[in-house]
Amino acid sequence: MKHKYKLFVAALTSICSSICYSQIKTQENDTLRISLKEIWQKADSHSRAIEIKRKSAEIHYEEIKDAQMERYPEIGVSGSIEKATNIPIYENGLFKPPVQHEVIHTLYRTGADLYLNIYNGNKLNLKIQEEKTLHKIAVIQQDQTISDIRYKAAALYLDLQKSMIFRSLMVEDIADQEKQLTEIRALHKNGVVLKSDVLRVELELSKRKMVLVQIENDILIASQKLDIIIGEPDEKVIYPSDSLDVQNNFISKYDSCLAEAMQHSFSYHVSEQQTQLGKIHLKEAKANASPKIGMYGDFYYANPQIFLYPYNPYWYSLGIGGIKASFPISSLYHNVHKVRAATMELEKEEEAHKDTQDKVR
Repeated sequence: MKHKYKLFVAALTSICSSICYSQIKTQENDTLRISLKEIWQKADSHSRAIEIKRKSAEIHYEEIKDAQMERYPEIGVSGSIEKATNIPIYENGLFKPPVQHEVIHTLYRTGADLYLNIYNGNKLNLKIQEEKTLHKIAVIQQDQTISDIRYKAAALYLDLQKSMIFRSLMVEDIADQEKQLTEIRALHKNGVVLKSDVLRVELELSKRKMVLVQIENDILIASQKLDIIIGEPDEKVIYPSDSLDVQNNFISKYDSCLAEAMQHSFSYHVSEQQTQLGKIHLKEAKANASPKIGMYGDFYYANPQIFLYPYNPYWYSLGIGGIKASFPISSLYHNVHKVRAATMELEKEEEAHKDTQDKVR
């Protein structure tokens, strides 16, 4: 039984030693010494999550520009060529042969039209405000993603440092245990201690080597996670170059701590912008019951002249311009529930903002 136990301890020690040696050898061949600041810089430029949020902010910025372009007039051009038949005139009834009235068979027309929105319940300005608010939310979410990625990178960086410190301590402890094992074996050879004492020290040494294997695996896992964040190959082993000096910044007053939290809380600022968005949606709903005023113009060349009698087969031009106004009377009853729904949505956002404020506090 003792012989089997000794073989198990020896095999376990051999396996642990070979695994540790292969992992340390790999780390020596492909390593990267880097500071936490450099980790953050690489994460900002290589993180896919940050890039997604950055693209989202850019999309909302372009949508602001698109809404602002609607201030310019709508201009269109058109042209047509038409063929017309003679006009049959049934002077003697439908069942008698008609008299064919000759007409100009080919008709040409080309022109341009314009419409400039003067007033439409302030809907365009509200749309621009809405897009700007959505852009602010996208920027805040981008900053939050950057902060989350940096927090995750910092946590992994510190875990890596901790594991490497534990590894150094464990290597020293294993060296001490090996010296102790050599002494115990010498004492056993001289008959001073029992065989069970030798086996107990060998088991403790094997446990420490197994812990060292676990530490090495933790280092590789944390390193690979950092590689993914900063865009390095998975096999690259990160070696932290920063020290673990910790400075304690103590804020004595609760009010200053609360002000700091409110200033930097991403969820609080997103909730604040969501409330502003609710106010804009309420104004948009009310704007549905507003008059619409616009300036329009139409200019064209045409042939033949059939605008005024007598007609003639010549080219002519005509320009028309004016101001057009309309009011949707049906909106007085169609819009009632839309305004109520927008009002309740705003009240909901205000409560959600207060709830977020309570959570931050």
